[in-house]
Amino acid sequence: MEKSVSKSSVDFFEKKEAGLKSAKGDVLGSDKADAFSSAKEDISTKTKGNNIVNDESIITLAIESSCDETSCAILKNGREVLSNIISTQIDIHKKFGGVVPEVASRKHVENISIVVEDALEKAGVTMDDVDHIVVTYGPGLVGALLVGLSYAKGLSMATNKPLTGVNHIEGHICANYIQDRNLKPPFVTLVVSGGHTHIVEVLDYNKYNIIGKTKDDASGEAFDKVARAMELGYPGGPLIDKLAKEGNPHAVEFPRANMNDGYNFSFSGIKSSVLNYLNSEKMKGNEINKADVAASFQEAVTDVLCEKTIKAAMELGYDKIALAGGVACNSQLREKMKKMADENNLGLIYPSPILCTDNAAMIGTAGYYRFINKRIDGMELNAVPNLKIGD
Repeated sequence: MEKSVSKSSVDFFEKKEAGLKSAKGDVLGSDKADAFSSAKEDISTKTKGNNIVNDESIITLAIESSCDETSCAILKNGREVLSNIISTQIDIHKKFGGVVPEVASRKHVENISIVVEDALEKAGVTMDDVDHIVVTYGPGLVGALLVGLSYAKGLSMATNKPLTGVNHIEGHICANYIQDRNLKPPFVTLVVSGGHTHIVEVLDYNKYNIIGKTKDDASGEAFDKVARAMELGYPGGPLIDKLAKEGNPHAVEFPRANMNDGYNFSFSGIKSSVLNYLNSEKMKGNEINKADVAASFQEAVTDVLCEKTIKAAMELGYDKIALAGGVACNSQLREKMKKMADENNLGLIYPSPILCTDNAAMIGTAGYYRFINKRIDGMELNAVPNLKIGD
């Protein structure tokens, strides 16, 4: 997709460059492109921890609406969260057993203005203080994406602030930069959510390489379907995690799909195996111990996720692993990955639960790193429901 740079965006970068040029002194007469390149290097070398010094702070306003959370966050210099307001629709969608796209879109329309106003108020800033606006433009539900994207574009046009589109999955990865302010690429990330299961090399702040992915169901999708089959409710992941603590993880030996093509996954087999087990036991008239089924299912899924991720890190020479996505909240996944990482002398980072679920703070961090690398989008930016990592 070809990117356009608006006059407001150019003015912003010229203002930032001017401040840095004054400090450098020797680039006042240089070419614009070279000056910006020097400015970026100067920002990098003038960073202590993750806070920019000797330069004015960059304030980011971020919007997220890819599924059933309406969220707005305000960040300072990409990693300091000043506010992160999330309006969830879980209670609304529970009665349907999953997210209803049309309902989600309508609720986003109702909530987004209030959420943005609350984020600004909690952060103690106004739109005059905001330097740029970032927004999720994919992947996700197209109607939901369009609500946040349209609002962000209107806000950008009305306030003359530059706009940057953000990949939702890259946002999940970037949540780890908020959790650990000293974290820097390269590292390996396991992305696990309702729609995605990937092992990703994070080569730089804006450079990703997918080395493994599911061939069928995502891990989070398998959790939801198994929970639905056991009539546990929605969302399935947290409910299975909670119930599994009461069960025996070795009560039922569900299959582990060990793909022979690198670091890829498959979860349709284990999902079908659980459904067949449940149907078989019902037909036999046997009482089903749901806690044992939940624990055994979770044991099988987390075994494969951890083994593949550790294998990828070891074989590719990485010394740290990060978790990302909603399933990264799973307590057994965290505990098992920590144990295996320690056994192999690997570092492990994972976000707090609030940063694992959909939120605008992670989008703000991802957008900040795109923005300082001069990624600016015009009003032609559109929702891309099937956006891939790195696009």
